[in-house]
Amino acid sequence: MTMQAGTSADPGLRLTAILPRQRILVDSEGARVPDKAAALAVLADLLAPAVGVDRATVERVLVERERLQSTGIGDGIAIPHASVETAPGQVAALLVCPCGLPFEAVDGNAVRIVFGVVGPRQAAGDHLRILARISRLLRDAAVRERLISAPTAAEAYALIEDQDNHSR
Repeated sequence: MTMQAGTSADPGLRLTAILPRQRILVDSEGARVPDKAAALAVLADLLAPAVGVDRATVERVLVERERLQSTGIGDGIAIPHASVETAPGQVAALLVCPCGLPFEAVDGNAVRIVFGVVGPRQAAGDHLRILARISRLLRDAAVRERLISAPTAAEAYALIEDQDNHSR
């Protein structure tokens, strides 16, 4: 399997390799991302250019995945993920929603961190390793709180970059 530079999902994966600052949105007031449907639409807007398909296709595959089972994993986290044939590699986007939004999470609580991932269909192993890396990052309550408190995309990115540097 051939991966593009910066998309390898080895154990030392740096999330910043698949998540540039430009694909992070901090919605401090809750105006842009009030609910699950809006979150999936915003993720599609952010991810579509990176995977080389139109936003409607990305939104459709994310919604289809959500219909199977909510990707709201609890502790205020959702990790919507899907695959598309033409994706050049794994790509991610992050929504930080301090106000919280309904997401049908397994614990029934509002979601404040939405980490979207889209990758190629033929790279299921890499996709799962990335989801595991995101889960490891966000299982630390202090990291979650710092991320939720980040006032800008630049500060959210800096936190993830710092965690990347300390997880090696």
